[in-house]
Amino acid sequence: MSDARARLLSLLSLLQTPRLWSGSELAGRLGVSGRTVRRDIDRLRELGYPVHAEQGGMGGYRLTAGAAMPPLLLEDDEAVAVAIGLRTAAAQPVTGVDEAAVRAMGKLLQVLPARLRRRVDTLTASTVAHPFSLAGEAVDPDVLVVAAATIANHERLRFRYRDEGRHVEPRALVTAGRRWYLLAFDLDRDDWRTFRLDRVTAVAATGARAATRDVPGGDVAAFVAERTMRMAPTYPADVVIHAPAAQVVDRLGGPPPGTLTDQPDGTCRWLAPPDTLEWHALRLASIGQPFDVDGPPELVDHLRSTAALFQAATAGSTPRSATRGSRGSPR
Repeated sequence: MSDARARLLSLLSLLQTPRLWSGSELAGRLGVSGRTVRRDIDRLRELGYPVHAEQGGMGGYRLTAGAAMPPLLLEDDEAVAVAIGLRTAAAQPVTGVDEAAVRAMGKLLQVLPARLRRRVDTLTASTVAHPFSLAGEAVDPDVLVVAAATIANHERLRFRYRDEGRHVEPRALVTAGRRWYLLAFDLDRDDWRTFRLDRVTAVAATGARAATRDVPGGDVAAFVAERTMRMAPTYPADVVIHAPAAQVVDRLGGPPPGTLTDQPDGTCRWLAPPDTLEWHALRLASIGQPFDVDGPPELVDHLRSTAALFQAATAGSTPRSATRGSRGSPR
């Protein structure tokens, strides 16, 4: 590829970031003169890319929506992400979307290099989408687009979060549960923060370069999961389990958090430190022994609602063992 064509593709890749680029910024990124940038901008316009120019000291260039959609320039990982997203959309029961997704996916896979098609096939084969997953709080698509672009371009980001201005160096977008989160280093607070994207507004890329920082622990997903767990309401628990402590420890594969004390009547008392109701319920279910909850009332309510769900799921069902018994015992 000639230097001119490679430079044109690099210019297009920069302009696809949703922000205003000054001529001097573009010239600096591409290592050319301002006059060359202007010529390349004219060439992109001839190819059908609607590049808008704003005059004045605060002016610059941005790629805008036009009457027709010109070709998109995608990096390898972006093309793989789009292909996987289209395959997921094709399986969704939304009128019209599935057919359009199949057509778009066919066009994309036709031009993907073989190495990227193998990546798409590998990832989709090992990924299972839960058919009953529920949509979380709505996220503005522009927020996702701008945040993703600043992460890819290692730029700082400004936005409002719960009506408070934030200035961050974005690190990653993470889905957890039914929500989107932005993991970023908050420059004003000099610490890492996790932001729910449905609460983010007025996003703007600043153009300033973000520093390269390592996420504590090195695992982005684990770090976000730990932070979101902190934001969930937690409660201590006081439970009497109708089994000796040794049996409880054996069933759990180790002592549970908190204190586990044998009682004179053969039961044991578990004083659990603050945790989510879901985790308390999961541990109690794993023990497989009768128990009484002395507190908190929120745990009692959670167990009651969970029991109602299981009761409704099994109402009217006939155990398979009973069915086999009516036909005679297997040999």
